[in-house]
Amino acid sequence: MTDITNTPAVTNEAQLGDYFALMKPRVMQLVVFTVLVGMLAAPTSVHPVVGFAAILFVAIGAGASGALNMWWDADIDAVMRRTSKRPIPAGKVEPGEALALGVALSGLSVMMLGLAANLLAAAMLAFTIFFYAVIYSMWLKRATPQNIVIGGAAGAFPPVIGWIIATGSFSVEAWLMFTLIFMWTPPHFWALALFMRSDYDDAEVPMLTVTHGRPSTRRHILAYTVLLAILAVGTGFSAIGGYIYLSVAVILNVFFLMGAYRIWQRDEVMAEVDNYLAERKFFRLSLYYLFLHFGAILLEATLRPWGLGGW
Repeated sequence: MTDITNTPAVTNEAQLGDYFALMKPRVMQLVVFTVLVGMLAAPTSVHPVVGFAAILFVAIGAGASGALNMWWDADIDAVMRRTSKRPIPAGKVEPGEALALGVALSGLSVMMLGLAANLLAAAMLAFTIFFYAVIYSMWLKRATPQNIVIGGAAGAFPPVIGWIIATGSFSVEAWLMFTLIFMWTPPHFWALALFMRSDYDDAEVPMLTVTHGRPSTRRHILAYTVLLAILAVGTGFSAIGGYIYLSVAVILNVFFLMGAYRIWQRDEVMAEVDNYLAERKFFRLSLYYLFLHFGAILLEATLRPWGLGGW
């Protein structure tokens, strides 16, 4: 939990960009994209104005989650190199301001999404914010090495919300998109943890690399990547898949499996010699992996009315 006494005092007046940084804009970009894909992949069309408003409010909800996360994690952010320049540990924003922003934006986004789309979508957004801020940030992150596995669900809900915005209901296809992100999250973050382990050691965060060691983490990355590849390729045969998606999925997952296999083969001596080159390459590939899969789903949905997408 944030220890205000150990948080740097605000050295100057915060700028608008500092408050925007609290909302984790990079995460918001992924949320916006996956919500859009979930909405357009659904069999029911959405009026452009309604769709734009709904995506905007989901993005605000994602920003609210980010602000609440930064408020709670300000103490460990201050000791991790990767996060030490965030607004609160850098002394640009007071913790209380981040908390107030997160709470206000949470209420606003949920209320407005309910008005713009439907109550089920608003309820899912509220649950997503709660899951990320409370279940993941406040509970799981510092309690178990499975923090990323279970907490990954928070980042996997946006395409489900997008689907609900369009249809007002759940479906197998929506949960396939959810599971794709859910299974991608652990190998993505574990690869990062392999070459950033000292950060998690310093912050005493029980990442798998810290609690079980790097050899175990390498095995976990390979196991999750195998399961992810099966799921990703299998999605190609669903209602949101098609020839385009299946081709992209097969190619991407061949490379992803090769990367995970290389990581599994390595030990720490090999990794340190080349400064974790294989792990860094796998992590960079994982950034493109999700975007290209969801981009293929979006392309299938866009071409389907013309008889060119899907099966």
